[in-house]
This record gives sequence, C-alpha cells and structure tokens, in this order.
Amino acid sequence: MAAVRLEGRGVDLEEDEGEDLRTGEEARGLAAFEREYEDDHSWEDLEEDEFGNLRAPDRSEEQRARRRRLLSAAQSARIRRGMIRYVQVVLDLSRAASLTDMRPLRAAVMSAILQRFIRAFFDENPLSQLGLVVLRNGVAERLTELSSAPEAHIARLRQNLDTGGDASLQNALDLAVDSLKSIPPYGHREVLFMLAALSSCDPGDIAASIKAAKQHRVRVSVVGLAAEMFVCRGMTQQTGGTYTVATSEGHLQELVLEHAVPPPAPPGSSAVSLVRMGFPPRNPEAPGAAAFCGEGCLLQPGGYTCPRCKGRVTELPSQCHVCGLSLVASPHLARSYHHLFPVQPFTEVPPEGLAAAGPGCGGRQADVAPPFVAGLQYCFGCYQPLVQQHSGSSGARGAAAAVATAGGPAGAAGGGIVSRCPDCQNLFCFECDAFIHEQLHNCPGCECMPPQLAAAADGG
Repeated sequence: MAAVRLEGRGVDLEEDEGEDLRTGEEARGLAAFEREYEDDHSWEDLEEDEFGNLRAPDRSEEQRARRRRLLSAAQSARIRRGMIRYVQVVLDLSRAASLTDMRPLRAAVMSAILQRFIRAFFDENPLSQLGLVVLRNGVAERLTELSSAPEAHIARLRQNLDTGGDASLQNALDLAVDSLKSIPPYGHREVLFMLAALSSCDPGDIAASIKAAKQHRVRVSVVGLAAEMFVCRGMTQQTGGTYTVATSEGHLQELVLEHAVPPPAPPGSSAVSLVRMGFPPRNPEAPGAAAFCGEGCLLQPGGYTCPRCKGRVTELPSQCHVCGLSLVASPHLARSYHHLFPVQPFTEVPPEGLAAAGPGCGGRQADVAPPFVAGLQYCFGCYQPLVQQHSGSSGARGAAAAVATAGGPAGAAGGGIVSRCPDCQNLFCFECDAFIHEQLHNCPGCECMPPQLAAAADGG
C-alpha cells in the first residue's frame, strides 16, 4: 500500500511539474510552433553578399542541388525529344489570382514568371510556336495565336492582367485542343496550365474533354499555386503530362521554367519525317526596299522574302502568311540540336585535388594568365580567382581578401564548388559551369583547344 502511495505521489509530482512548465510557457506567450524554434538562432549565421543581399554562409549544398538537375538533364540526352513544339499556355486570372499570399498579387507574380518562361522557351526551342489563353469569369479567352514572336506575346500579356470570376478548366482545355488538333504530325502538341484556383466551374463533362485531348495526342501539364486537385492529377496522368504544386515564388519559377526544355516524346508518336522549310534572304533596310510585310500588311523597310511565293515577313522564325511555308534561319536549326548533343557534365573538384593542381586554370594548352591572377588558380571562363571556402573558414576569407588587395577583380569566384571539364581539363567556377550547360551549350575551353590537342582528347 505504501508503494502505491509513493507511485501516486510521483505521478502527482510529474503532473505538477508539467503544469508549471505549461504555465511558464504561457507566461512567455509561446505557442507550440514557437517553442519548436525557441533555441534556433539560424539567422545569426546569415551573411551579406557584395550587393547587400542576405545569403547562407555555405552555398555548396544549394549549388550541388542545381548541378544534380544539370546532370540529370545531360544524362537524359539520349531520350527522343520533340524539336518542333506547339504549346498553349493557360494563365488563370480568376479571383484566386488576386490573393496576396505572393506579393504583391498572385497575378503579378505569375505574369512576371510567365514572361521569363516565354523568353526561355524560344531560346530553347527556336523552331517552336506558343500561344496564350487566359481564364477569367468562367470563360477562356485567347490572348495570342500560335506564333514565334516572344515580344508580341509579352506585350499582349502585360495589357490583360485583370482578374475576376471563376476558372473553367474545361473551357480552356477545349479551346487549346481545338487550336492544336490541326497541327501536323511532326509537331508536338502541349498545354501548360498555371492554375491559382482550387475549383473549376465547367459547363459540361470535363472527362470528355480530357478524353478528346488524349485522342488528339495533346500533352497537358499543370503548375498549381494552391493545393493539389484530383481532376488536375487525373488530367495530367491520362495525357502524359506532369502536375506540380509550388510552395513559394522561387519554387514556382523553377517549376515553370522546367517546361522550357522539350519533354520526352510520347511512346507511339509519329516516325521521323522530313519537314519542308525555307531560308528567306533579308532585304536591305532602305527606303526603296519598303514593302507591305506580314499578315497585317505593315509598310516596313526591308523584311524577309519567302523563297516560294516571294511574300514578305517581318521576323524569323515564322510561317509565311501566303503559302504557309515554315521560314527559319540557319542559326535556329543549329540552336535546336543542343538537346541532342549536350556538353558533358563537369566533375566536381574536391579541396584536396584543387590544392594539388597548382596555379593556373589546369587546362591542356599553355597557360596564359592575366596579370591579376598570376600565380593563382583561376576560372577559365571568367578569369576570377578560385577560392574554395569550407565552413566559412577564415583562411579562405583571408585568401579572397588578399586577391582583392593585390588589385584583382572585386568579385572573386570564391565560396562555391569548382568543377573541371573532362575533355580540356580546365577549371570552372560554379556560375560559369551553370552558364555553359544552361545557356552557352559549348565548352569554351574545348573550343579554344588546338586541333592536335582536341584530336588527342577525343581519342583518349
């Protein structure tokens, strides 16, 4: 009996201690989620960059995550992709786009990201065409027709950002599929939704519209700003698209820009076929060469002349408004092939290997270093000194300060990972590595190699 009383007293003591603890926390005004981060002072580890922006002290993990995306893109180069794409982008401007969880408004954030996507899309797909559709007041409105004029799309988008009403997925899908079903078999048909709403006000059965999209081989993808919707998940699964939900503005931009790269071709797509194209010569921009150009018959000096019907167009790539011939320039074809022959992924250089490499950029050819990096390791792309920082070590910061004191560039390429090209063996900082694989699509070190060394590298 005594033991039971002692145990009971122990329980009473524990309960009293718990009540005292809760009382103390309530007195400090701490909620449950605040108690979880009470002892977390991660803001004290933040640093300022040269522009005054806050950044984490170690950017290596963030850079490695970005490099993993680049490596996955390079490893999927053997996948068959569509070079000529026809994409309808559907922007949700219903009342849900006027919410302020993304500053200043969801509509403003989506518009800015869509403008970046349009430019990135035509940079990655110079032979493709894009059109804009907006959802507003329960109807789908076509802003622009399918064309290859990015600035025309952006100008039209900036003039139509009014929000209101409900969103209708079925109306938008029917409008997009109706404009894509007449595309030739060699073109890849896609619809991309930027959806802010959590509901859809449809006039009929959306399952029938999804079935029609699948029948016409239209790939439907959705990027959502709110919670996941069952109808969107089913629509993307049936048509072979993707469905993602953004958690922040940066995440939304990343998800949207992923659609700029051509997706893998669907199984059972049409066989390889020849596409007739024309390479129009440019007319001199002189008063005597003025002519009515394009479908709108705009009087302009110069322009491009269709080699088949001698019609005038204002820009390339485009489609002749008279005979329908696809008009392109040779650089457009060359830029379309970098998905088939991407730059080999660079290998990350560990700190031990970088210390053993010695001064210079580590390339096969003779090192001709600028005076401000003489005797230092530097990036072959930007000629910035390479200073790897590890856990914010004072030695690395001292080395970077010494470079700046010696008269070198102010923005030394320190604080990040260093990579090496497997062919030319040159060292590159992370920013140059990302620029080469995402924008340039050619290694400058390999392009500058003499023919004898390039042949030896290819043979080795």
